[in-house]
Amino acid sequence: MTLISFVVPAYRVQGYLRECLDSILGQPETGIEVIGVDDCSPDGSGEILAEYAARDPRTHALRLPENVGLGPARNAGLDRATGEYVWFVDGDDWLAPDCLTEVAERLRAARPDVLVVDHVRAWWSGSATRSGMLDVFPEPPGAETFRLRERPETVHLLHTAWNKVLRRGFLLDHGLRFAPGWYEDVSFTYPALVLAERIGVLDRVCVNYRQRRAGAITRTRGDRHFEVFTQWHRVFQRLDEWGPAVDHVRPVLFERMIWHYLTVLGNGERIAPELRPRFFAQITADHARWRPPQGYPVPGGVEGLKHRLVAEGRWRTFSALRTAYQAREVAERRARRAAPVVRRSARLARNTALRGYYQAELRRPVDPTLAVYAAYWYRGYACNPAAIHEAARRLAPDVRGVWIVRRDRASAMPDGVEYVVAGTPAEYRVLARARWLVNNVNFPDYVRKRPGTVHVQTHHGTPVKVMGLDQQRYPLGAVGMDFTGLLRRVDRWDYSITSNSFSTQMWERAYPAAYTTLEVGYPRNDRLVTATAGDVLRIRAELGFGIGEQVVLYAPTHREHLPGFRPPFDPDRLLAALGPTGRLLMRSHYFQDRERRGLRAVTRERVRDVSAHPRVEDLYLAADVLVTDYSSAMFDYAVLDRPIVVYAPDWEAYRLARGVYFDVTAEPPGAVATDFTALLDVFRSGAVRSPEAEEARRRFRDRFCRLDDGNAAERVVRRVFLGEPPEPVPAC
Repeated sequence: MTLISFVVPAYRVQGYLRECLDSILGQPETGIEVIGVDDCSPDGSGEILAEYAARDPRTHALRLPENVGLGPARNAGLDRATGEYVWFVDGDDWLAPDCLTEVAERLRAARPDVLVVDHVRAWWSGSATRSGMLDVFPEPPGAETFRLRERPETVHLLHTAWNKVLRRGFLLDHGLRFAPGWYEDVSFTYPALVLAERIGVLDRVCVNYRQRRAGAITRTRGDRHFEVFTQWHRVFQRLDEWGPAVDHVRPVLFERMIWHYLTVLGNGERIAPELRPRFFAQITADHARWRPPQGYPVPGGVEGLKHRLVAEGRWRTFSALRTAYQAREVAERRARRAAPVVRRSARLARNTALRGYYQAELRRPVDPTLAVYAAYWYRGYACNPAAIHEAARRLAPDVRGVWIVRRDRASAMPDGVEYVVAGTPAEYRVLARARWLVNNVNFPDYVRKRPGTVHVQTHHGTPVKVMGLDQQRYPLGAVGMDFTGLLRRVDRWDYSITSNSFSTQMWERAYPAAYTTLEVGYPRNDRLVTATAGDVLRIRAELGFGIGEQVVLYAPTHREHLPGFRPPFDPDRLLAALGPTGRLLMRSHYFQDRERRGLRAVTRERVRDVSAHPRVEDLYLAADVLVTDYSSAMFDYAVLDRPIVVYAPDWEAYRLARGVYFDVTAEPPGAVATDFTALLDVFRSGAVRSPEAEEARRRFRDRFCRLDDGNAAERVVRRVFLGEPPEPVPAC
């Protein structure tokens, strides 16, 4: 029998949904089912639910024909539930590991109508703040259950549905369902608490309540926040229907209602200044309409003063006090920041002259024809920016493209490509005046986002390892990272280029901001699609390889947490396994030139060190087989539909220390070897081209390479430079 049915509504949560589902399905308790409800989401949430349903029989995907909102979506999931209990978990939150063991034990032992569990607020900065459970229950209630009249302080726990596990029969018996609109938890949770005969409290953190930097309703301004009144009206209308039997809960619920209204009003990210007088007036009206005849527990101090001003309708006094309080907070904040600002100013003084020149250039008009390109921290002409630049020269010839490159890379720039050297006045000038700025990493912190300019972040790979804010959970791989500074840079982005829906989902989570995602394929992979057989033969000849030779490219990734680490790899033994026609290309990660470490194999017969080769796409075209570990190279090379071998000798250590988004050994693009002997066997046995490897590559390509059709760069240029509208999104 199913003990718990998890109902997971999904709308624009593609960046977080996998973590949510994994946190549920990975629990040790087996008596569960997951009902994922795709609320006609315009992103990849529905695809993710379908994917999980296809591989785990405990998961069921339900797609709604139109967007109905969180409350009705939960109702749709409730209608499909079969478990004894129902747990509504939002698609951007996740469960704590192993929490379900204690939850299940409590449910089976106490049989509550409602079990309230603890949670933490998990902030995008990586920090977490505890809930108010300890304040409400200084002494945990333990295994006992109670009615609300016996412990009325329970209403001060957060009123959301996701921190409560509810008996399904109890919900059905009382017809408890979610109302439409925002703040839908209010009109569901409080009636449930009032009606419950057995309420339990588990003081165990079970839910990580994600505080999103972008995309959350609580961070969205608008008049829809007035719907909080409608939801509270529903609560008190039901109290009226139930009559004197529930009069004992009116005072505590009334106090909670006024607290909630004031919380919404006080949040500047929800109620715009011009709407606040009207919102305050509605609070006053509700205070007069619903105030219990016997009174209610008015809080003390400043909160009590707010209640009195609401009762008297004194908006001007309320607003003046709020302004004075905010001014005091600003003054205190500035005082706390004074010391760091002084230190930061000292560092900036070293570059006063160039920064002064940059500031002067910022006062000049934006050049409407100038596009600035860069790649890999000014390492040269490469990657997605290079492909976009080439397409822009063809499709938007009026746009002048200028590259920023390091001095030691300037000589390698292609003929006819205009560039400036990093660290010179020319760099600061073009950065200040460009209309378009295109990079596969971030431009320096001092670069300002000017009105009318467009910043394009192309990225430089589909992520295997965790990136951005997600690295906060894996500090070994994030030494020295300034996450606050990272978010300032991310906020400059207007567009984020992605090659597949998986990348879109992960970037949305790792880099939360208000940019527009262009899920169009990777421009740098266009060349892999459009290259001819003649191109391949020419590149192989330039590298010294003939037609009948088997060329293997070995390209491992960088291990930030293990500087200088090199996976065990013996070129001579691999060549012996390949046979007399075998040839080997060895390429270190681009970070290695910074550290003066890497493969650096001595170039000799049958082996070439191609770490310094300017275009990795040439190497992909030349190679018959790719051997890699956790590098994004596998996604690009898969476009060619050639054999790939995942060589992962340190997979478990890498996964735990650096963090990964998915298991390349469980969902590989081909054969897998976890030690060097196994790698040799892959080639000796022919497993590199076995039917199993071919099928794995087919699944991998279907998931990650569908958009790479040779036209990605053109799609970017038409949208970004020519201003053409996006393709229409199909209706549900």
